Amino acid sequence: MAKSLLEKLKESMQAVLPIGAIIVLLHFTIAPMPLGTLMLMLVGMVMLIVGLTLFSLGTEMAMMPIGEHIGSSLIRSRKLSLILAVLFIFGFIVTAAEPDLQVFVNQVASIPNMHLIIGIAVGVGLFLALAALRILFRWKLAKLLMILYPIVFLIAIFSSEYLAVAFDASAVTTGPITVPFLLAVGAGLASINSGKDAGEDNFGLCGICSIGPIIAVLLLGLFFDSSNTSYLPQADATVSSAGDLVHLFLEGLWHTLGEVLVVIIPILGLFLIFQVLKLKLSKTELVKILVGLGYLLVGLTIFLAGVNKGFMPAAKFLGETMGKLEYNWILIPLCLVIGACVVMAEPAVHVLTKQVEEITNGGITRGMMLFGMALGVGIAMSLGMVRVLFDLSIWWILVPGYVLALLLTRFVPSLFVGIAFDSGGVAAGAMSAAFVLPFTIGVCTAVGGNIITDAFGVVGLIAMMPPITVQIMGVIYNIKLKKSARLEAIAEAQDAEEVEA
Repeated sequence: MAKSLLEKLKESMQAVLPIGAIIVLLHFTIAPMPLGTLMLMLVGMVMLIVGLTLFSLGTEMAMMPIGEHIGSSLIRSRKLSLILAVLFIFGFIVTAAEPDLQVFVNQVASIPNMHLIIGIAVGVGLFLALAALRILFRWKLAKLLMILYPIVFLIAIFSSEYLAVAFDASAVTTGPITVPFLLAVGAGLASINSGKDAGEDNFGLCGICSIGPIIAVLLLGLFFDSSNTSYLPQADATVSSAGDLVHLFLEGLWHTLGEVLVVIIPILGLFLIFQVLKLKLSKTELVKILVGLGYLLVGLTIFLAGVNKGFMPAAKFLGETMGKLEYNWILIPLCLVIGACVVMAEPAVHVLTKQVEEITNGGITRGMMLFGMALGVGIAMSLGMVRVLFDLSIWWILVPGYVLALLLTRFVPSLFVGIAFDSGGVAAGAMSAAFVLPFTIGVCTAVGGNIITDAFGVVGLIAMMPPITVQIMGVIYNIKLKKSARLEAIAEAQDAEEVEA
């Protein structure tokens, strides 16, 4: 246990310290922050490291086994109605309780909060059930995506004012708890499939589920007056003493604990029902899972409190300060670096990369995955800044981006398609919502842009880019594989000629 904890701590420090170092560097160069804001960020960074360490350990001990057990148990039941009903209920409950979603809906004034929450939760539940059908009936993920995304953009023609908000809504629903669970459920559902496509079925659930909220928000937009798409800013937290600092973070921890419990309790309840009726796991394994849930609860609470109370004020201040610079164009290349560092600090990213390495037996390493995702998120954040600074419509980025992503599905192994589209949902997580979006809003405020149409959408762009970069990696991987096969064939032919001679 101690060795595993130290390994997780090392990984967490490698993930968090780069973004912290960039913020400190900006503070001492072109965007000095008030002392209180700097202290909030530094304490938040320590909390991120501790929280991410415990979260990673808890995910490994609890969330992954729970998801795999439930997924495999469902598919062994052979009852299609039971499978679809359970997955829909899970998708609905966990999405409705997602902390990031609760914050997000407060920013969209034109649609009532409850309508938005229910619509998005129904979208995730329905598309989680659709993702399960894909695995059960061996539907090709690429073909399904080729159908779904044109439908998205067709609806968006009639609800274009909500396009940026819809893609951001999709991104915030793939939270740090739901993603590991969805990945594990996918592995559990695919475990019954021993055919050649078994590995491919492990991935794709997150990619499909992320489409549901987009369609839900766009459809809701057809029924509500878009002229009231105003942004409702949250009050900035301020501290003037060590006592204020301690009070603010304790308040944040208590509030976040309640939010995390609301998400974990439905998962725990679902697991215990399956344990009593179907799984019958041993006492040792059950205790290990419950201890893991404890680690996860504490870790995610600390992580989210550090992000929301420490990083959000620093992000917004940095964005406003740098947006006012005469040479604010520097934000475009700078965001390439910031975006790459932000994705490294996403908890669910490390869950995905580890699972990819295991499923592919090292054919796709964690390093390769992290590079592809970091590059994609960096480019996405830079494109988001181009939109803010030059008032560029999101249509000009999203449509070509998804056309390219869908075209690439024709040239990569099927396994890469699922991994790539899952990567998009995973990359746009807690850090994107709590650092990237406030940073972009700060810049947009400084340059006098429209926050709803210009700043919103950056998280959606982050979700769009990994499917492109990861599939490009897949094209390269495929070329190398074919080249290696040709060289082996030539070598075998030469050996055969020598034997004959």
